[in-house]
Amino acid sequence: MRPEILFPLFAEVSSLKGVGPRNAPLLEKVAGPIVRDLLLLAPTSLIFRERATAATAVEGRIQTFEVTVVQHQRSPKPGAPYKVRATDATGFVHLIYFKVFGDHLERKLPVGSRWIVSGRVERFGSEVQIPHPDHLVPADKGEEPPSVEPVYPATAGLTSRQVRRFVLQALEAAPDLPEWQDEAWLKREGWASWRASLARLHAPEAEPDISPVSSARRRLAYDELLAHQLALGRRRSKRRAVPAPVIAPGKASAALAAALPFALTGAQSRALAEIRSDLTSGRRMSRLLHGDVGSGKTVVALSAMVDVASAGFQATLMAPTEILARQHFERLKPLWEAAGLAGVLLSGRDKGSGRRDKLERLADGRTAIAVGTHALFQAEVRFRDLALAVMDEQHRFGVSERQRLQDKGESVHVLALSATPIPRTLELTQFGDLEVSKLDEKPPGRKPVATRAIPTARIGDVVARLRQVLASGAQAYWICPLVAESELSDLAAAEERARDLTAHLGDEVGLVHGQMSGPEKDAVMTAFAEGRLKLLVATTVVEVGVDVPNATIMVIEHAERFGLAQLHQLRGRVGRGAAESACILLYDGQLSETARARLDVLRRTEDGFEIAETDWALRGGGDLLGLKQSGFPDYRLADPVAHRDLLFAAADDARLCLARDPKFESDRGRALRILCQLYDWRPERTDAPA
Repeated sequence: MRPEILFPLFAEVSSLKGVGPRNAPLLEKVAGPIVRDLLLLAPTSLIFRERATAATAVEGRIQTFEVTVVQHQRSPKPGAPYKVRATDATGFVHLIYFKVFGDHLERKLPVGSRWIVSGRVERFGSEVQIPHPDHLVPADKGEEPPSVEPVYPATAGLTSRQVRRFVLQALEAAPDLPEWQDEAWLKREGWASWRASLARLHAPEAEPDISPVSSARRRLAYDELLAHQLALGRRRSKRRAVPAPVIAPGKASAALAAALPFALTGAQSRALAEIRSDLTSGRRMSRLLHGDVGSGKTVVALSAMVDVASAGFQATLMAPTEILARQHFERLKPLWEAAGLAGVLLSGRDKGSGRRDKLERLADGRTAIAVGTHALFQAEVRFRDLALAVMDEQHRFGVSERQRLQDKGESVHVLALSATPIPRTLELTQFGDLEVSKLDEKPPGRKPVATRAIPTARIGDVVARLRQVLASGAQAYWICPLVAESELSDLAAAEERARDLTAHLGDEVGLVHGQMSGPEKDAVMTAFAEGRLKLLVATTVVEVGVDVPNATIMVIEHAERFGLAQLHQLRGRVGRGAAESACILLYDGQLSETARARLDVLRRTEDGFEIAETDWALRGGGDLLGLKQSGFPDYRLADPVAHRDLLFAAADDARLCLARDPKFESDRGRALRILCQLYDWRPERTDAPA
């Protein structure tokens, strides 16, 4: 139950003075539905005002004048502005209004009345003008506008100044909460209390005060990060406490190891050992396995699936696309069959008796392994005893989708795979409630891919070189970001590019993109994999999982428009065979500083972990992996890039707190419970993504 001390902050915004049925929805849109949301709404910029006279007015600045109204000027021309002519001791200041009725202004600003007026100064010829003043009060009231005014997010029908008024009400309602931070840590950082930091946040005096690195903002950011890390830690502990089947490697596991045509790398062996430790613990596994392009996640996952099947249970591997699911099935089937196991491929294209047979074999346990797409968690799919769910490219699945698959069994072990190396920052924010295994080695024999950035103006040279490579028997990819030409975009279209390359290189050019049907895509991909097509023109549908060892050239058109991690994934489609491979990054026009840095790091290194960290930094913590659709934390004051050091400290602090006081029973523990409830990341919650 929420403590009484937090009740004022969890009151609806409509409880504030001046918030009624009209503006309550607007305020909720800008900040949120409760008073706390306003309290945690940071100013975005500052307005600086200075006192001036008509003689000292400076165009473009926001200035304040004390004037007397001397005349109203109504133009007979339709659409012309309405002018209120005012004066001070040094000259005239004209207040300009558009689309307003002069009768109202004549009543409000009668000739002879004195006003304090403020706004952005403009000049029209020799006239000093203030279009639609943002501050206008009678001079005898003495209400001078603030010299520094914070600007808050606004929306149609709700101004920044109105939002600020409600924010200040929220600040008045904020109680003094018990200190949840470690005393020595507070002293080291020089931070004020929570309440004092909020007051400073909403009363900035200079630009540095609204910066993410200001003392008040860092204090509040650390509170938010610590609350989140505590919630993740408690969630992880709750999962560990859930009993699950004890699964140890069996005869099928040994048969699989003998059937593998290669030895596992050290990283693969370590990851598999960590997974097996989870499976034999008697507690439910929730683990993320991530690594660089070609690091061998799938064979580690298969080994875990075979362990499960060897123990008499069932395992499933869910992939985000049918192309990837079918490729997994075709590559893994000979291996699990060598271990004496049966498996099926289940997709949305299964129909009739063939589908019924697959479902019956899963339901009665004759089939131990299922590979598929979203079709796996449909209602009619039943398992006799599902014990392990493997989710490839797990960030592409929503929280509810992942949960529906886990609900197919009792206490299902979960292994999530990610083909993108994940920055430590993301590990802690998005995957902090999972155990993490990292594959930081590539299998022996993988050759480096030579990477070059070339302007689009030299595309003819690229096509000529491509003709030579294809004539030698090799294959190549050509990636375009769009499927069809758009009047709103100058990006090359895959369809048009495929026609153009066919004209230059012949008929052995295929096209695949996300708008094609499943059978169409499969037919093209099969033809390319079998060598019947020499060049595959594609959108980023081939970014993950496609494996054609004979492909040695990757051309990426408009490379400056792609994210760095995505470019690295695309580059990983080549260099999978014995021949030398190359990646050509075609860019258009002058590169921005960020785009140039992105392409430079790609040319310099193939270390996916370094690339992922750089991408995270360059994009300012942008949507690196599509995480906005899968539960990425919606921080209010914390910035995982600007506050990265605080994130690491919060993760360590949370681990220490949970180890010493897992039930939050100490003085600090009780205060930390209030912190978690303040951000509504309550330790008791168990509805987090798996």
